[in-house]
Amino acid sequence: MPFKDRADAGRRLAGCLQRFRDEDVVVLGLPRGGVPVAYEVAERLGAPLDVIVVRKLGVPFQPELAMGAIGEGGVRIIDDDLVSRTLVSDEELAAVEARERAELERRARRFRGGGPHTPLAGRTVIVVDDGVATGSTARAACGVARAHGAARVVLAVPLGPPDSIAELRADADEVVCLETHRWFVAIGQFYADFSQVTDEEVTGLLARAGARSAVAPGAPQSVPAAADDPPVRDEDVAVDAGLVRLVAHLSVPEHALGAVIFVHGSGSSRHSPRNRYVATVLNRAGLATLLFDLLTPGEEHDRANVFDIDLLARRLVDVTDWLRKQTEIDGLPIGYFGASTGAAAALVAAARPGGDVAAVVSRGGRPDLAERRLADVYTPTLLIVGGHDPVVLALNRHARTRLAAAETDIAVVPGATHLFEEPGALPAVADLASSWFLRHFAPGCSTPPGRRETGDPQAN
Repeated sequence: MPFKDRADAGRRLAGCLQRFRDEDVVVLGLPRGGVPVAYEVAERLGAPLDVIVVRKLGVPFQPELAMGAIGEGGVRIIDDDLVSRTLVSDEELAAVEARERAELERRARRFRGGGPHTPLAGRTVIVVDDGVATGSTARAACGVARAHGAARVVLAVPLGPPDSIAELRADADEVVCLETHRWFVAIGQFYADFSQVTDEEVTGLLARAGARSAVAPGAPQSVPAAADDPPVRDEDVAVDAGLVRLVAHLSVPEHALGAVIFVHGSGSSRHSPRNRYVATVLNRAGLATLLFDLLTPGEEHDRANVFDIDLLARRLVDVTDWLRKQTEIDGLPIGYFGASTGAAAALVAAARPGGDVAAVVSRGGRPDLAERRLADVYTPTLLIVGGHDPVVLALNRHARTRLAAAETDIAVVPGATHLFEEPGALPAVADLASSWFLRHFAPGCSTPPGRRETGDPQAN
């Protein structure tokens, strides 16, 4: 028997992965059997451990034949050629996807307790399983990791048949396999102990790995809210801002760590699917969110209002003052998440004396429209830009040199355009924003100052 059990396989596999110790690595285990292997790898690399929950989309009359795969964060990978060749209808594809999506979400909630997944954008991701048979699950996992913005995907498994391992080299940047066996029947034949892994074992290993990471230097401080915990407050509200009344949606999870106001220049913040997705991720990370419309329905039809940064900033200040008076928010740190011209308004509002804003995140923002106030912004600011959005990237790089904040970062999401519509782009934004707010909302948090740029090396 090559391996005593999965832990033995993980320790031996980790020995072949030591060259990744000094890289920004995340280890992802395929549940359930891959997680004990991945735990040992993560332990020996000193890397964070998470699960990668994927579901194959099987052809209805031949389920073992994958016509695509889905992952968390709305990632969807479809083999259009196979769908066409097998004559699968749109209705059949939708039915398979709905069934698998429900199961995927159930498993993700079960394993993580409702918390967000570990950010993958711009990092080396090592996908680990306890072995490969046909390779279809591993192939789907690699595709999902890449769609979530991984800069490099490494598939690491203890064993598999040589033909499957060879084929997987087209799906991962690198495949590490300890042993290949031509006379392959099943993965279990190569383990002395191949007992079934339970959900409880998976959650236990993730908790142990999380406890290790929590005490590591520089580890993000996060107390995710359980997905099943009802929010303390989740409702539409009306906010008086000067002479107008603005409509907003306030969501406050139990034991909130801070609050984030979404600032969108077009007046569509409350209904924007992108903002609503990011807000959901922040809620699951234990952050309250307020999505509001900066402009009334009548005002937003006049494009001049969209670019009236002073008007938008004044209204944001009024909304911030209103939020501070809410019982559930009293005393909590507040941050701004701005998009497009809303990012400029967020920076101008943060620059006002006594603004006391803990953090600002800009998604595809126009900080150049706040040029005259950038030197007054001392709030930690993260500028998120798509790697394929060259004009806005140049504007943000210039703004970074003008901001007064001791900590100002640019995060470039590889392959993303201005609206972050590409697979995995928006989950990357949500992960980056969540980490930034949690870091700067944490009491006594100390982060070395600096001006950095992370992400797509081709954009630098």
